[in-house]
Amino acid sequence: MTSFEPVRHVFDDIVRAQPGTGAAFCVWYDGDFVIDLHGGFADARRTREWRPDSIVQPYSVTKPFAAMCALLLVERGLLDLDAPMSRYWPEFRAPATVRHVLSHQAGVVALSRPAPTEVFFDWDRLCALLADQEPEWLPGEDLGESAMFFGHLVGELVRRIDGRTLGEFLRAEICGPNELDFLVGVRDQSRVVDLTGLESLDSTGKPELYRRATANPPGAFDAAVVNSAGWRAAEIPAINGHGTARGVCGLYAALLQGKLLSPGLLAEATTAQCTGIDRVFGGESSWGLGFGVDDSGYGMGGVGGNYGGACPKDGYAIAFVTGSAGDFDRIDRLDTATRDCLDLPHP
Repeated sequence: MTSFEPVRHVFDDIVRAQPGTGAAFCVWYDGDFVIDLHGGFADARRTREWRPDSIVQPYSVTKPFAAMCALLLVERGLLDLDAPMSRYWPEFRAPATVRHVLSHQAGVVALSRPAPTEVFFDWDRLCALLADQEPEWLPGEDLGESAMFFGHLVGELVRRIDGRTLGEFLRAEICGPNELDFLVGVRDQSRVVDLTGLESLDSTGKPELYRRATANPPGAFDAAVVNSAGWRAAEIPAINGHGTARGVCGLYAALLQGKLLSPGLLAEATTAQCTGIDRVFGGESSWGLGFGVDDSGYGMGGVGGNYGGACPKDGYAIAFVTGSAGDFDRIDRLDTATRDCLDLPHP
């Protein structure tokens, strides 16, 4: 039997070094969750321990969960990837298709007019602003992550077609049936971990569009906002899902097992629809339909060092979620240790 003690040692070192709240790490391999670790504190004052059922906001790790809601509607024949957004959302002005939105090619990444933080908590108001927004580029001719608004663009499609909010649809159709502990819109907040260290986040070197795309409305990286009951209860499905590492890992395990999507649609969703320099973040990106893709597989990172994804070639799913904002070296170290234990080659 494979021993994962080296992974535990790496994880314990990571948690000890975190100055704020703790973290959790999970791996699924060959039909089982072979690693499921958690540690550290759950509150900013470091008085409450992180429990097995503690949930935390992993920022953009939420986006594939939002995308899965739309992909399930595609699977059911209710949503056409190549139809214009306006077929389902007549007020939507940008000449973008559903595929453009899911693959971050739509250009609706920033609001032209200043909006207060309260707009995050008013679904209809923010959707109206997005519907009226001119795109930053002609949809399909460039790419850039819709960092704050991907979930509203996808979620309004879900609401117009199904009648439920994205959070309700996610619970009933994806997370509930597959026992994934991941929520958009948290009702019982007793399990939620505080986010810490957000003041250390650095946008140096990112394009000017990044500032416009992430700072209006303000508050997404303000601890007083994101740790508030109102934020946690709201549906902001680009970034404010809350879940366990096992819940995130479980989504990718389900996909690897052939659940949720047909093989054809999964292959399409996890194949690059576009590749190039991301206009918002500045680095090179390859986007599938709601997933970041590369040679090793598909998944999504989130601000602060969070990550969830799958490596189909080697047959495993992995997730790291943290309440202490930092870099991605932590998941890299954990992934390396995991691959060593499984005797898998390093990518």
